[in-house]
Amino acid sequence: MAKSTRCNPHLSFIKEGYDGNTIIDGQYVYKNKLEKVPFEHLAKWLLTKNPQKREKKADTYIPEVDKSKKILHEKKDFIMWLGHATFLIQVDGIRIITDPVLDNISFFLKRRCPLPCHIAELKDIDYIILSHGHRDHLDISSLCKLYDHNPNAKVLCPLNIGQIIRKNTPYHNITEAGWWQRYDEEAIRIEFLPAKHWNRRHLTDFNTTLWGSFGIYGSNVSIYFAGDTALGEHFKQIKETCGAFDYCLMPVGAYKPRFIMEWAHTSPEEAVEAFHHLEGKVFIPMHYGTFDLSDEPAGEPIQQLRQMEKAHEIQGKLLIPKLGELVYPAS
Repeated sequence: MAKSTRCNPHLSFIKEGYDGNTIIDGQYVYKNKLEKVPFEHLAKWLLTKNPQKREKKADTYIPEVDKSKKILHEKKDFIMWLGHATFLIQVDGIRIITDPVLDNISFFLKRRCPLPCHIAELKDIDYIILSHGHRDHLDISSLCKLYDHNPNAKVLCPLNIGQIIRKNTPYHNITEAGWWQRYDEEAIRIEFLPAKHWNRRHLTDFNTTLWGSFGIYGSNVSIYFAGDTALGEHFKQIKETCGAFDYCLMPVGAYKPRFIMEWAHTSPEEAVEAFHHLEGKVFIPMHYGTFDLSDEPAGEPIQQLRQMEKAHEIQGKLLIPKLGELVYPAS
């Protein structure tokens, strides 16, 4: 078994004693061991009827869209959900877009709710941050459309993702990072943090690229963008290393069946538990409602979060914005 570590040698580490991501037999790993969903679990998913099939079919929930806000000339800090894991974030005058997926992923996987603005309005973007290479987070078509209006945007991504961007898009200013590394940017502090997930875009590239989450820090606000992740010890480690976050953008969808999804995706309850480990102040859900990716009914994640809020089980504020709604962190 060939084992090594990898990092970006040009970037600094924020966690003492950490020297890079572990690679075993050419694959990035979460906790020093190779992991895959057992084949029998995949077979069970394919061969077993969804117990919520009827409930899912009857669920007509679609996230609300607010198209009234104009963002081109907004000067204040803001967070705007654009659907799935895509946020437009403005901090200290710096504009960041996360995991931009602005249209249908494929003919078979279409958006259930529209983009709340024209792509031409997504201008003056300074940074594109990418959590990993799955097609519902790294969409080549969306990146190319963004380039038409943001040719000078910098791409911040995990190790080995840069080669995908260079090969398939016009972007050239790309920085890769490993976990616990800080991107070398003077305009804003952005750190690449762990996640419990995996990666693949083709049949033969399982975990040959890294995945992760991000810490974004302005003068008056800190934002955690979780990307895709299961529940794991990394949340406590992030709090210990980075401190508490003001706003946590947490994935709450694509979690059923649990015998498949718990390996890589948090349920709403687990996302709240992770939020508590982070000691966050405001919980903003994402990764739900925009695409049909799994077995749970579309409205179930938000319904469960509302029930937890009513039962006072969320230690912090739950904020569920519409697509296109401006959330002002300083207010």
